[in-house]
Formats: sequence, C-alpha cells, structure tokens
Amino acid sequence: MDKRTLKVRTVIISDVHLGTHDCKAREVNHFLKYTRCEKLILNGDIIDGWRLKQATFWPKTHSRFIRLVLKKLEKRGTQVIYLRGNHDDILSKFIPVTFENLEIAEDHIHEGANGRRYLVLHGDVFDTVTKNFVFLAYAGDWGYRVLMRVNRLYNKYRAWRGKEYYSISKAVKARVKQAVSHVSHFEQHISDLAKSRDCSGVMCGHIHTAADRMMGDVHYLNSGDWVESLTAIVEHFDGRMELIDFADFRKEFPLEDESSDTADNLEPLELPFPAPTAGANPA
Repeated sequence: MDKRTLKVRTVIISDVHLGTHDCKAREVNHFLKYTRCEKLILNGDIIDGWRLKQATFWPKTHSRFIRLVLKKLEKRGTQVIYLRGNHDDILSKFIPVTFENLEIAEDHIHEGANGRRYLVLHGDVFDTVTKNFVFLAYAGDWGYRVLMRVNRLYNKYRAWRGKEYYSISKAVKARVKQAVSHVSHFEQHISDLAKSRDCSGVMCGHIHTAADRMMGDVHYLNSGDWVESLTAIVEHFDGRMELIDFADFRKEFPLEDESSDTADNLEPLELPFPAPTAGANPA
C-alpha cells in the first residue's frame, strides 16, 4: 500500500543546483518522494552545468533526484516539463523537444484547473547581467559560492551551539538596497511579460526568493530554491496555488533517516560523466 502522500494537481520546483555542495538534495528528494502530481514542472537550474564544468561533485543523493523524477515519469504517468535555466543553459541548443510525457522547453503556459493561465519560465531573461555580461555572471556566481561556503561554516558553528539554521545570503539580500531594487524590477518585468502573453499569472525562479502575491492584477509566484529557501509551488485540484515551505512540509511528512533513502526500489542511474571519487574538488 502506498505511504501517505501529498496529492496535488501540479508541482513546480526550481533552482535545485544538482552538482553543487549547497544543493539540499536530501530534502528535495524527500519532498518528491512524498508528493503525487499529474504534472511536474522543473523550472530551470535543476542541474548546475556551470559548476560541473569546473569540478565533478555528484553524490548518490543527486542521482537519486534524477531517479525519482524518472519514476514519476515512467511509473506514475506524470507529465514532466523541464524548462531551461541559466545554469543549465546547454539545453538551449536542443529545445524545444518532446519525448512522450517529457517536454524540454524555454517556457510553458500552464492552464490551471480553474481556467487561469500562468506563464512559467525560469526568469533569467530579465537578468541583464546573466543575459548580456556572461563574464560578470560567472564572477557573481563565484562570489555567491564563497558566501555559501562561509554560510556552511557559520551554520556548523551554530549547530554546535544548538542554534537553528541561519541564511547569511538571505539576510544580505533583504538588507542591501541594490538587491531589493533588483528583485523588485525583476518581479515587475516578469509580471508585465505575463500580461503580454495573455496570462493572469506567472511562475518563475532564478532569484532564489520565494513569493506568492498579486502584482496589480497578475498573480506572481516564485518557487524559490533548494539551496536556501527550500520551497516549492503546488497547484491543488481546485486550481488554488500554494507556496510550500519544506520546514512546514516535514512536520506533516517527517524527514527519514538517510539509510532509508536507498529503500525505494529505484533503478540504477548511469551518469553522462565519470562518478567522483572521495577526493573530488570542493565547491
């Protein structure tokens, strides 16, 4: 008998960044394991191609994410939509392409159960640095990785002191005026695009800032990320959209012991690159 799960019409996740040390693979795997949906939208930056070009870091938990998606695709009849992000931009050479229930594309129009139309895209098209100054985007990515490394060390210290996780990056973004302004402009531009595409809502990722609010008459949703926010969007069967925080999700579906992660009868996964050794380069 199937274990108790969250049953919804659609699940939208983005910015998992598989292939990096900061990816919270165990948590996102647990979320996928305990959700059932008719459509799964992977909204960009699922695999961090930028990082994999520099160093191969790919633990078993990252392979397990791929297997869980394939299981939904093959055994549960889930429609999977994979949208290009900037960190997995290699996909731009092949899209659009469709294999039965799997579609890989630039963007997607989602028809809600209530008839509402949502434009779904990663959102990097409105990041002028990512789009027009690639070298600056790589420099910014390097700076973000340094910040996240500091964040990891700081939170090891906090854990030793018995304190909860604290995101330095989120605190910086919330307090720096330029960051707040960037997020604000991003949200407005992407909402305007949704209206131009005859949609009353938009779902995106990219800026690692989860959100669910109205921007004028456009319903703006950002799925956040699985590096810091640990959030996802779900559509219920009545068409209602909800932003799910993993901290709340795990209260209803407690996180299992790591040893149980291999007990799902998932098929072995062949990787398109050599498996890393114990001495793989750090992030």
